[in-house]
Amino acid sequence: MARYFTPMVLALGSATPSDAGEGPWTRQLARAGVTDQRIVAAMAKVNRADYVPPYERAWALDDRPLYIGHGQTTSQPTLIAQMIQAMALKPGCHVLEVGTGSGYETALLAELCKDVYSIEIVEPLARQAAKLLAEKGYANAHVKAGDGYLGWPEVAPFDAIVVCASSPDLPRPLLDQLAPGGRLVIPVGGDTYGELEVVTKQPADGGIRRQGLMSVLFVPLTGPNAARDREAWHDGGRRW
Repeated sequence: MARYFTPMVLALGSATPSDAGEGPWTRQLARAGVTDQRIVAAMAKVNRADYVPPYERAWALDDRPLYIGHGQTTSQPTLIAQMIQAMALKPGCHVLEVGTGSGYETALLAELCKDVYSIEIVEPLARQAAKLLAEKGYANAHVKAGDGYLGWPEVAPFDAIVVCASSPDLPRPLLDQLAPGGRLVIPVGGDTYGELEVVTKQPADGGIRRQGLMSVLFVPLTGPNAARDREAWHDGGRRW
């Protein structure tokens, strides 16, 4: 039986419009501290039910993770919004997402950015998400199957990178592919619990500044590179 972990649930509840003109997530997002109105508008536009299996659609407006198959989940919407807000996206941005999943967060990023490049290590999920995003008309969303730890160097640098799985260390390839002044949003820690961090690449010298946001629980990054870092982490060999 596959073992998988989901992001720590911060606040449960159902999202329903309360007032005329108010989107289904407006109040939930406000309680979660999401103030970027571009994100609020994107959350109102992208229907989460389209990105989960039929048997999960009844719970699409619940603020909790939902199962998407292959031992994976899509994160709770307010946490997704908090991570996107931490990326500090500007119109016209060029971003990388590590962990496409169902494509829900990818669609949100496509609403906010000029281009989003997304990598999913579970090949069937990558194929499914790419097909769905194309059907939804997101020509600016590019999905491939592969090891997200290595990034997508052919289309780097990126204004922001978000990693939707926990890493025991900061992946060096992702730091290298981050543009000066860009942000990497990533859960950092052991196999289960970790800290959601915002890592900013300094424009002057390429150094990094790290800021912890909250404790989270994410599925760990997989693949040989992440496994190597995880072994080093258990041996006390953190690099950063």
